[in-house]
Amino acid sequence: MDAIRLSNVSKTFDGLRAVADLSMSVPEGSLFGLLGPNGAGKTTTIRMILSIILPDAGSIAVLGKPAGQDVNKFIGYLPEERGLYRKMKVGDMLMFMAELKGVDKAAGRRGIDHWLERLDLLSWKKRRVEELSKGMQQKLQFIATILHQPRLMILDEPFSGLDPINVNLLKEIVLEMSRGGCTVIFSTHRMEQVEQMCDAICLINKAQLVLHGDPKSIRREYGKNTVVVDFEGAPDSILGEWPGVEKYNSSGRWAEVRLKRDADSREYLQYLVRHFRLNKFEVVEPSLEEIFIEKVRASNEADLDRSEA
Repeated sequence: MDAIRLSNVSKTFDGLRAVADLSMSVPEGSLFGLLGPNGAGKTTTIRMILSIILPDAGSIAVLGKPAGQDVNKFIGYLPEERGLYRKMKVGDMLMFMAELKGVDKAAGRRGIDHWLERLDLLSWKKRRVEELSKGMQQKLQFIATILHQPRLMILDEPFSGLDPINVNLLKEIVLEMSRGGCTVIFSTHRMEQVEQMCDAICLINKAQLVLHGDPKSIRREYGKNTVVVDFEGAPDSILGEWPGVEKYNSSGRWAEVRLKRDADSREYLQYLVRHFRLNKFEVVEPSLEEIFIEKVRASNEADLDRSEA
């Protein structure tokens, strides 16, 4: 069974198209990436899944039922913007949030102490929420999201404001819950997180679906015509002067270079060693970030062509 299925869903606000004829499915038990640039329609899609707003057209099924309040008690939602009661004490606020999801007090107390200890917040249990740092508040909201052991989690930029240690801790917990059967949806623009964790992705741009599938198959489809280079010496502009280069992204000493389909990577290597000291030269499948940028750019150019026609 699909945990979520959207069929030809559309939503417009004051004449502005937010989601257009979107169809996608999220397999039960999967880790799913909902991707797109700012304003693409990700948040609107999430709000329709949660029935915070209703679609103008199409249908949405969640956990085998029409989207609505009957299934929301099985969902844990972590919004990008925090929704915490700042004047409440940490423990009291978590108990209130747990009871809203139908958790009894005894189970709630056990769960609160367990998760506060695991996320290194137990000593803050009797402090007011407003006394916590932004990173602590992000961890607190994550606890509120999972206290009722949801069957479906929707996480909107879940690692925002966290240091690398706490990012890894939350990843570990999310993976544990996924292995236990929970379906997880990430809404993010951080491609490296998606590539590491997700089984499948959906890329939305300007309200429309432009890519849907599993990351490995998507990368394989684009072929091995990308070269990763760690270099020293000459200016990085020389990377793109070889005629077989389609484009490149460079950070000064490291670059990801896309070659044209008929280009020979061995000839490119010979070209590079004449100009640089190479610490690394590797032919790889393109990164998900590179594919993401290319698909968004192509989608934007197609819209521009249609508007000029």
